[in-house]
Amino acid sequence: MVISALVGIAIDKGVLDGPDQAVAALLPQDLPSEPDPRMRWLTIGHLLSMQAGLASTSGPQYGAWVTSRNWVRTALARPFEDAPGGRMIYSTGSPHLLSAILTRLTDRSMLQLARDWLGPLDELTITAWTRDPQGVYLGGNEMAMSPRSLLAFGELYRRGGVIASGQRLLSRAWIEASWQLRTQSPWTGDGYSYGWFLTELAGEQVDYGWGYGGPRRHPRTPRSRDDRPRH
Repeated sequence: MVISALVGIAIDKGVLDGPDQAVAALLPQDLPSEPDPRMRWLTIGHLLSMQAGLASTSGPQYGAWVTSRNWVRTALARPFEDAPGGRMIYSTGSPHLLSAILTRLTDRSMLQLARDWLGPLDELTITAWTRDPQGVYLGGNEMAMSPRSLLAFGELYRRGGVIASGQRLLSRAWIEASWQLRTQSPWTGDGYSYGWFLTELAGEQVDYGWGYGGPRRHPRTPRSRDDRPRH
């Protein structure tokens, strides 16, 4: 979810064109020598919604991926199991590609960007974060944040992207785009969008983040749609 927020801020700042921007043009040096023709269809939005179509780097494939010499190239070299925009294929490699893209476009690390762009949110602190062999911070997990930091991040979305001082960090449009149903989890049937799962609890439509091992990394943040920010 933090990567999704940073992508949204990057779009607002003009660093990225938008969710429909092609990935191949952003990581040309890391593409396979003879890329699958479907690679040219892959977009930022597909990475955010786990609809890249590329075979997963998670689950049984995770160990081989994180012991490879170049995580970005290995993720891009995975075979296509579906067309971009198709079914959800959960893969830690997808948000890691987003981390690499932002790192290269800004010439700054993701930790620097997070501390800068989300810095005004005083309660949010990232104390440790794993990096790949090239120094790119892992986009999918292993970001150390306290429960208080996770709560502050969820509260940022609950408040419509505005912090207590009144400063806006995230646009309303990006938050709503992040909660728009795009695909479904093959395990739970819950919906999924830009880093957020979507479901119904006790009769309320809610949006939540949940990584491997449960909400230790990402807070399950119930959010009534009736209270969502409006344009």
